[in-house]
Parts: sequence; structure tokens; C-alpha cells
Amino acid sequence: MEQARPKFFETTLGRVTSFLAACIALALLAYFVVPLVARSGSEAAAANERIFVDAAFDPPRPFKVKLQAGMQIPVLSPLSQKQTGYPAELCYWTKDGKPKSDPTAVLLNETIGKDGPTFCPDCGRLVVPHNPTATGEPPPTQPEYLALNPPTQATTAPDQK
Repeated sequence: MEQARPKFFETTLGRVTSFLAACIALALLAYFVVPLVARSGSEAAAANERIFVDAAFDPPRPFKVKLQAGMQIPVLSPLSQKQTGYPAELCYWTKDGKPKSDPTAVLLNETIGKDGPTFCPDCGRLVVPHNPTATGEPPPTQPEYLALNPPTQATTAPDQK
């Protein structure tokens, strides 16, 4: 029984055509895959570099940290040379409610065990965990937030027993 194989690929023209098709396929693969692989390495490196803030300063000062396996928070701050480095949330707003491209690094109260919401020291607006970038309406300022969420007796007065 004869194989059902086209005779075209047994000719010189068929071999040249298949060789060129294979070369084009490899070139396309290299063109699309190599930049993807190279970029993913730099993206992974960038993802492992985070902004932290040093809680030893008032207001806390930002610095960059390259994350490594086994790191514990708080990290050693290069600014104070103490274990006072905490992950920062980034605030992308201005005082007048406009977006800005250079964010302010903010230390959340809940990160260091303080009660109450956190407000950006630069613009005075509410900052939350996984703070979103500046889109839509700006978050409330401290006076706006307090008008909508008045403090309760339990949070404003010390416990009297």
C-alpha cells in the first residue's frame, strides 16, 4: 500500500518551499517569543521592587526595597538603620482633587496597629489598603470623611471603668 504523501515535497521546489516555510515559522516564533521572555524577566524584577516607608520619621520617609524570600516586616530601613520599614500605599491625588503622576508614599495606620483611617500627609485624602490609582472621583478629605463618618463615643473617649 502506497503512503498517501504528496509528491510535491519530494521535488527540489517542494524541499526549498518547505525549508523556507520552516525558516519563516522560526523567525516569527523568535520575533514574538524572545521579546516576551526577555520582558517577563524585567517585569518580574520590577515586581519584586517595592516602595516602603520608614516609620521612624514623621512623616514616614519612602525608600525602595528589593523583596527576597524570607523577608519579614518591618524590614531594615536604609534611612534609620532600624527595623522600621513598612510597605507603602501610594496616593495619586493632589489637595484640589486632581490626579498626579508622582505618587506620595503613605504608611497606613492599620499596618502599624493604629486605629482610625489613614489620610495622605500631602493631599489630606483618604488612603486605603490596595489604594487605587487616581480615576473618577477623588477620595474624601479628612473633614469630608469625618462629616460622613462621625467618631463614636467609644473611639473618642478613653475607656472609663
